[in-house]
Amino acid sequence: MAKLYAVVVLVSSLWIQAEDAPRSPGWVVIPVRDYDALRGRAFPAELPPEPPAARAVLTRVDYDLRVEAAVATGRASLTVDVLTDGWVRVPIPQGLLVREARVNGEIVSLTPDRAGQLTALLSRRGRSVLALDVAFAVVSSGGEERLWLPAGSSGITAAAVLPPGSDVQVNVTGGVLQESSPTRWLAYARGSEPLGFTWRKKIEERREELPTRMKASLMQLFGAGEDGSTLNAEVELEVLRGAATELRMQVPAALTINQVPGANVADWDLRNGELIIHFLDPVDRAAKFLIQAEARLPRDGTMTIPLLQVLDVERESGSVAVEILGAGEIKATRPQGLDPADAAELGASIAARQSPSLSAFRLRAGAPSRSLSVDVARYAQQAVLTANIEEARYRVLLTAEGKTLVQARYAVRNNQRNFVGITLPAGAQVWSSSLTGRPVRPGEAPNGGLLFPLAKGRAGDEAPPFAIEILYSLRGTAWLEKGHASLALPVLDLPVSRTGLVLYFPPLYRLAVDPGAFRMQDYEPAASEVLNAATVLENAAARVNGSPAQASTQALIEQYRNRAGNRKAAEALPARVTFPSVGPSAFLVSELTGEGLGAVLEFSYQKDKKGGVK
Repeated sequence: MAKLYAVVVLVSSLWIQAEDAPRSPGWVVIPVRDYDALRGRAFPAELPPEPPAARAVLTRVDYDLRVEAAVATGRASLTVDVLTDGWVRVPIPQGLLVREARVNGEIVSLTPDRAGQLTALLSRRGRSVLALDVAFAVVSSGGEERLWLPAGSSGITAAAVLPPGSDVQVNVTGGVLQESSPTRWLAYARGSEPLGFTWRKKIEERREELPTRMKASLMQLFGAGEDGSTLNAEVELEVLRGAATELRMQVPAALTINQVPGANVADWDLRNGELIIHFLDPVDRAAKFLIQAEARLPRDGTMTIPLLQVLDVERESGSVAVEILGAGEIKATRPQGLDPADAAELGASIAARQSPSLSAFRLRAGAPSRSLSVDVARYAQQAVLTANIEEARYRVLLTAEGKTLVQARYAVRNNQRNFVGITLPAGAQVWSSSLTGRPVRPGEAPNGGLLFPLAKGRAGDEAPPFAIEILYSLRGTAWLEKGHASLALPVLDLPVSRTGLVLYFPPLYRLAVDPGAFRMQDYEPAASEVLNAATVLENAAARVNGSPAQASTQALIEQYRNRAGNRKAAEALPARVTFPSVGPSAFLVSELTGEGLGAVLEFSYQKDKKGGVK
């Protein structure tokens, strides 16, 4: 320190002299403290490594214990990771009663720290296992015994416990029970939380020694078909005393059991006319399951209904219902031990049937025996026509330019159908459409056809007919001097009973109809009243009877030809258009046309000054 003071005095005297003397370039004089600071910045010293946050870590605690009387003894293995060199204190979980401690087979001593917690001194860096011989007290209270393992600072705690006997039930608190067997309990928990085992002896069901008392409700629904009969039975079991492991039922020989579904049904067996149903768990309160079976009964006449019966019960209640499937009815019933009942009062499954051929009965309490026989009458089933085209009428106007105007009218009778589908020929343009005389816009079917809504009437012949009318046009090939042509009519998805067609053609041509579905005859009015309109009849009769064409009629023909030759877009026509009945005509008829079939008219034409029909 004296030397440093002398150096400072010398530097100070030199500095004072330097103030008076002229300054020379190349020299800088600074204090020693500043010099050391600048040198430290220019050449920083290497810092020593930071010490770890923890010198030792308790990674895992494994208990291997055996419960005897009121004490659990065994070993606790503490897995410790030492992170630094030198002696390190490892804390032992609080609450452990330790008799001896060993590390790698060598006995070590445990000493308390300043807080009074036991610790073990370890000097070896790395992983070590500290084995402790420990003991725990088992606390008994209210018929239960508890064993608590203390919390520590480890990451995980695992405990394997040898139970005191095989007739105990165990629960774990603060962890997860991984294994529970008569020879081992294995549980895992977080090291920072205590782990507890609670067990008690299994309670013996003393009431099983007493006779089991039960009552049952049996609801049976028989469906008698023409080829076979089915049974759907619902069983509700109520245990009044004890516990039932199985249930026995008497099954007639005519029944074949197919399935016995139920939540608590393990399996079932049919032996010597008895159905034995085994349960997964003993039933001490209530159980419910179904029985599905089938039987071969006569198609009609007298039927003896095979009835199920629950055995070994104090009281049996329930119901029986018989339903005739198909065309038939029950003429008479002969019940024994059964009382007639209303189906609506016998449960949802029977009440939902709502069938006129259903007879229901209630089991009579205290009846020694029960039986049921019914007389069944069967009827021949007949097909019912849901909808039909009673009559179809067409008026067709042909021009030499190849244009066609068609008026289609249908008299429809309907019982159950919602729509009728009408598919027009390709290229047809609809001018107007009406239903029962009122303009209507038809819907579009998936195949591109038209859908007309149908009014539903009463079944059979009492369904009133109503009319559907469509007016459409087609473009075809212009007529030559002579040739052959065809006319395709619309396709309907209903059968057509009879068809009438009035065909108007150019006056300068002669027409010959080819043999086929249509035949020519004298004009007859429509048989259906909805198609037999006065205005239609007057026009048709005047043309078919061959009256001479007047000047006004000829003017209409010329006007129609002029309009047909115009290629410009026509104006929108009104919803109902009057059909122009002009030119010579022929009346053709056809009988039954099947559903989905379209009639085609084939004819030959030849230009002739006289005109007419061959």
